[in-house]
Formats: sequence, structure tokens, C-alpha cells
Amino acid sequence: MRNRTIKSRFTYFWKPRTIRSQLIAGLIALESLLLIFFATVLVREQKKEIAHRAEQRLSYQINLLSLQAGPLIVSGQLDALQSIVSTMRQSSTIRGAQITDTAGRTMVSSDTTSNGLFVLTPTERKHMLPGTGRIQTFNIVSNGDEDITEAVEPIVVDGGLVGYAWIYPDMGPDRGQVRSLLRITIMYGLFAILGSVLVAIVLAQSITRPLAVLREGTRQLIRDPSASHRFPLPVLSSNEASDLTMAFNRMVSSMDEQRSGLNDTLALLDSMLANAPTGFGFFDRKCRYVRVNRFLADLNGIPVSKHLGRTPSEIFPIPASVEFEDYIRIVFESGKAVQDVVVSGELSEHPGIHRHWLISLYPVRTGTQPVRWVGAIVVDTTERIRAEEALRKTEKLAAAGRLAASIAHEINNPLEAVTNLLYLLNLNDSLDSSARKYAEMAQFEVARVSEITQQTLRFYRQSTLPVMSRMSDLLDSVIALHLGRMNGLNIDLVRDYQAEADLFCFAGEMRQLLNNLVGNAVDAMPLGGRLYVGVRRSRSWKDPEMEGVRIFVADNGYGMDENVRRHIFEPFFTTKEVTGTGLGLWVSAEIIRKHSGTVAVRSRSINEGKTSGTVFMLFFPEKAVPAVASEPQNREVTA
Repeated sequence: MRNRTIKSRFTYFWKPRTIRSQLIAGLIALESLLLIFFATVLVREQKKEIAHRAEQRLSYQINLLSLQAGPLIVSGQLDALQSIVSTMRQSSTIRGAQITDTAGRTMVSSDTTSNGLFVLTPTERKHMLPGTGRIQTFNIVSNGDEDITEAVEPIVVDGGLVGYAWIYPDMGPDRGQVRSLLRITIMYGLFAILGSVLVAIVLAQSITRPLAVLREGTRQLIRDPSASHRFPLPVLSSNEASDLTMAFNRMVSSMDEQRSGLNDTLALLDSMLANAPTGFGFFDRKCRYVRVNRFLADLNGIPVSKHLGRTPSEIFPIPASVEFEDYIRIVFESGKAVQDVVVSGELSEHPGIHRHWLISLYPVRTGTQPVRWVGAIVVDTTERIRAEEALRKTEKLAAAGRLAASIAHEINNPLEAVTNLLYLLNLNDSLDSSARKYAEMAQFEVARVSEITQQTLRFYRQSTLPVMSRMSDLLDSVIALHLGRMNGLNIDLVRDYQAEADLFCFAGEMRQLLNNLVGNAVDAMPLGGRLYVGVRRSRSWKDPEMEGVRIFVADNGYGMDENVRRHIFEPFFTTKEVTGTGLGLWVSAEIIRKHSGTVAVRSRSINEGKTSGTVFMLFFPEKAVPAVASEPQNREVTA
């Protein structure tokens, strides 16, 4: 394994990785192979030619030595024979020469220092063939493991063998020629390789420059796909590389157009998800949030970042979350959407508030793959359900109001008759004092009943046009409806009226506004207390030049904490559970806006450790014309 790793690293470092290096390496390899081939062929042929010439030259030399040595051996002129042998030694192609007798003993030799140089070996003796008379050329291996060529020829005089002529040729010059030829061939090959490399560099330049531009452009595109200002790339050649560059520029342009369209689509989708008035969430197979929009995060009261990676059971209450996660698994398993699932419960961030959600789940696929995510559309129907419930209660109250108005209308005539009869009874002088006293009491109570019926009819038959109304009278008419209940709860009533406090207003709507405030004050004192109502002329606290009427409704009941004070003017918000609709103060705020008024609330809860109670302070400018206003003016809710 280690050897394989070392081999792979070696291949990585030595394998050419660029077109230029590959082209150069290929040409060098090709030129090297050609050089080796031609050098081998040339050297082989040259060796054959040199060997042939050497053999011819050796035959001539030994034949000449044999002819000259024969007569001298017969005549015994060994000195002359020694001179001939020594003279042949002076030739550059002869390393040595000698004359031996028929037994192979040296008679004369070119080596005058040692006979050991030319002592016949067994191989040489094998080539002493006296019967043939032919020249024998053979190779022997010296002590240096180098082949040595030798030649021997019998010396025959008058048909008789008188000795042998030996010549030891010097092959150095011949080998020098071969080596010289090899050097010339190698130098030629190196110059050819160098020239090929230069040509490859020049040719590769025309290819690699456009490719380098393409490579750099690709890297820039990877680093920053939106950096379209760096394109199109310059065309640096007129070959196929230029076509490739132009194709790349067209591809980048097409990608930029597609990216622009995709970015627009994604921007639209992101904007829709972020700003749609509906909650969107996406879940993986472990029922974890992978994405939510801000609307859903605001619905749950938890930031978007705290949704991601969490399951519904970590956000929704347990019963609702278990049901929610079961539906998510059903969509993953079946691949079909689940529509209009209603779950309900309380969020951990808002305990005590029962919430309702309408959820639709659908599968999200990528291509032909199985369901990858499950999308959820979540709609908070709490307010709608509250509104429906409040609407039902309001309809009941409206029906009760219509019934009360009908009853008041029907009993008005009998009351008038009873009132007249009691009046006639009081005129009768035959009644004693006790009977007359009881008749007066009955007449007083019947007058009270008649007043209540009249006030009830006034609530039902509201005026359609604003009129100048005395606010003290409106307050008294409202208090008359609650006076019996206040007496039963031991509530002390304190009235502080200024007679000249008149206001141009819709009397019926103003009576409804005051009735809501007085009724809430009475509800806040179930164990008794003090109710203060006042009206006087005043000036606006924010604009001293503005004159108007200020109305006070104050109680020392249970009061409101900060959380309740923030929501009292919101629709369907109530603390009265079953008996409340959550519309009273919301309607009151609309009436105040319609009359261009302002309201300030001061309240302290009984749980805050000090004297509890609530004060509503209303101010209405006297010169304002009652009309429908789009927003409340200077509405203030403070402790």
C-alpha cells in the first residue's frame, strides 16, 4: 500500500499537467526514440563497415608479413626479420606482431620488453592449421573482458611450413570512429530536441494563452458568479481556441441572463415568503424546521433563528405539536397533501391565551426524487374564531336590545295609564294619610320605571345627525340604567358636573361611549367602592388654545396591570371571560375618533401593592365637527 502511494505521488509530480509540458515531453520522447533508433542503426552499420575494412587491411598486412618473413626464416636472418616486425608495429592500426616456429615458439616479436605479451594461448594454438595455408582471423577475450581480434597465417616456403605470422591489430582507432560518429549523432539529436522544444513552446503559446485566459475566467466565475463585468474574455488567437473562447463568452452571457431571471424569481419568492400575510414553514424528515418566514415567526412569538433545527413540539403545546408532527409524517409517507387541519393550544411564549391554527401541508420534491421536505401553510385563526364568538354574543345582545326596546315600547302605554290612575288616586280626598303615602310611593316607582323605559328607547333610537347635547344630562341618563345595580353593590356615586358643558355630538353614540365606561367601572367594583363621574369645560393639554369638554370616569376597583392596559382598545380583547365580547372599548375608541377626541387612561392593579383603581379622561374639542376618522388622535394609555 505504501509503495502504491509512493508510486502515485511520483506519478503526480512527474506527470506533465499542462498542454505545454505535455507537448514538450511528447516531442522530447519522440525525438529521443528516433535518436536511439537511428543511432543504433547507424552505429551498427558503421561497425560492420569498419570491421570489413579492418578485416581486409589485416589480411593484407599479415599476408605481406608472411611473404617477407618466409625467405628470411629459411636463410636464418632473424635480425632482418626483427626489423620487419618492428617496422609493422609503427603502424597505427597494428598493436603488435610476431613470428613463431611451427611449434608456436616466438622467433621474433614487436614486443622487445616481455615475451609474456604475445605468448600463445590455447585458443590461439587451436587456429594453427598448417595444412590449410589460409589466414585465420579470430577473437579472444583478454583479462579486461574486451574482445581482441587477431590474425595468423602459416609461412610456407617451397611447399614446406617454416612458421607462423601473427598480427595483433589495434582496434582503438576504429572504435574511436564509432564513438565519434555516436557523439555527432547524439549532438545532432540534442539539437533536434532543443529545436523541437522551441517549436513546441511557440506552438503551445498560441494554445495555452487562450486556455490560460479561459482558466482564469472560469476561476473568477467560480469565485464570484455575479462578476459579469470581467466578461467577455478577449480572443487572443484565430484557431480552435478562439472558437472555444467565444463559446465560453456566449455561455457566460447565457448564464448571466438565466441568473438574472433566477434572481428575479428568487427575489419574488423571498419577498412573497417574507411579506405574505400567511405563515410558511418547511420541515425535514425529522420534523425539524428548515425554513420559516417572518410572518410565521411573529405568529409564534419566536425569532426565525430559533425555529431552525427545532421541532413543532419545542414550539407548539404538546397536544397540538404531536398532531402536527403526525400530519407531517403522513405527508412524507404518502406523498399527498393534507388540507385544512385545525390544531389549537397555548404557546409557551404566551401562556393563558388559547390559540387556533388552520394548517395545510404539501410535499416538496426535487425532480423525480421522493419527498424531500414538507411545506406548511399556517394561518392563525384565533382572532377569526374570537370574532365569530363575539359576533354570536353581539347578535344575542342586539336581539336582547331589540327585545328590550320592544318591551319598553309595549309597557310604555300601560305605564302611562298607571301613572294617570295614581295621579287621580292622589287627588281623592277620601284617602287617609297612610294610603296617600303608599300611593305617592307607587307613583314615584312607576315614574322610575317610565324613566328606564325612556332611556332604553333612547339607546335603541339613536339620532342620525349631531346635535348640541348637555353632557351632564347624558351622564345622568346612563347612570340611571346602572343605579339599581350600584345600590346593590354598595357603590358610592360622586357627580361633579359643570352646567355649561355642552358638546356638538351624536348623542346616541356619546351615550353608548359613556355607558361602556360606567359599566366597566361598575364591573370593576364587585365588592363595592366609589364611582366618580365629572364633566367640565377645559382646554387641551397639548394645545392650550383649543377649548372643549373634559369628561372623567374614575373608580377604585381592581384596576389593570400593564399587560391589560396595552390591549384594552384592541377588538375582541376582554378580561370578562364569558360575559365580555371584547368590543366595548374598541367601539368606544371609534366613537372618540369620530368626534376628534382624545383619551388618557390611568390605572393601577390591585396586585401592585398600592391603592388600585382606573381613571378615564376624555377630551372633545367644542369646534370639531363629528366625522369618521381613520386613526385615533393622541390616544394615550399610561399607568
